Amino acid sequence: MEDLNQKKLRNKFLKSGVKMISPETIFFSNDTKIGKNVTIEPYVVIGSKVKISNNVIIKSFSHLEACKIESKVEVGPYARIRPHTILKEGSKVGNFVEIKKSILGKKSKVNHLSYVGDTDVGNSVNIGAGTITCNYDGVKKNKTKIKDKVFIGSNSSLVAPLIINKESVIGAGSTITKNVKSKCLALTRSQQFEIKNYKKNKK
Repeated sequence: MEDLNQKKLRNKFLKSGVKMISPETIFFSNDTKIGKNVTIEPYVVIGSKVKISNNVIIKSFSHLEACKIESKVEVGPYARIRPHTILKEGSKVGNFVEIKKSILGKKSKVNHLSYVGDTDVGNSVNIGAGTITCNYDGVKKNKTKIKDKVFIGSNSSLVAPLIINKESVIGAGSTITKNVKSKCLALTRSQQFEIKNYKKNKK
């Protein structure tokens, strides 16, 4: 029965103009809504309550559920978009990125290897590879707010609750636990040092 239902859904979207590469590998829900000029690559799963607007590309091995994808958004490959997420116009979610209960603002990018949860991201924000929002303290979920034109360096941990104000920069490899003021550089790193002529102990 489900095979027949999937064939019906695939045919429905093909007729409406959705471009599918290898349609038999793509799975829809009965309530999926898709706009115009949308491309879906192979091995994509679209769960319930997903709305996709116009000029969107969903790349291979991505999983979407209970989310809203606005126009001119690119998702994947290997992206997981979890419930109560909104990807605003022109935003981009790259490979091995998970987003949950968050808003990604217009033209903002999370390109690779990151987790964004319970977060409001402003417009034109760049979130570097390996960034994690530390939203759970063991008791409750806490929110992170990242304002417009913020640059988050790679391998950063953002410990919620937290506000990163507009046009600020987070240095790569930082663990940020306090609010960051506008147009500031925030970073936390231990000092690098070298031991000359170092030799390993022989066992």
